[in-house]
Amino acid sequence: MPKYMLIMRADDRGVEAYQELDFEQVIEAMGRYNEAMMNAGVLLAGEGLSDASEGFVVDYSNEEPLVTDGPYGETKELFNGFWIIEVASKEEAVEWAKRCPLGPGAFLEVRRVNEMDEFPQDNEWIQKEAGWREEQAQRAAKA
Repeated sequence: MPKYMLIMRADDRGVEAYQELDFEQVIEAMGRYNEAMMNAGVLLAGEGLSDASEGFVVDYSNEEPLVTDGPYGETKELFNGFWIIEVASKEEAVEWAKRCPLGPGAFLEVRRVNEMDEFPQDNEWIQKEAGWREEQAQRAAKA
């Protein structure tokens, strides 16, 4: 089954609107959304991110990468969190995305996650990646 990443974004209007919301209501709404995805068996991962003031950007436009601490200068939109879901189709991913409890100024970018078999299997680095994933799965099973 295909996997999709739902990338939560917000523009300045969304950030301002969020600051006006009751935090407990936000947590409850997101909790219900997460619970619905868990109960449906589609949620693989999901995390919220800290405020942009705690982040940084590495810009590779010049010869030397330039690191800039947040908050960022002219931000048109912020990446605030994500979910990874595994569903039967793009249409099902759309339906889950439409159910997300976001408001004005917020939006989700939905992208399909590439599967390992979509890459050239005879490539040395793809083979190493497959081995690393297996090692991670074994570590997670032991934890």
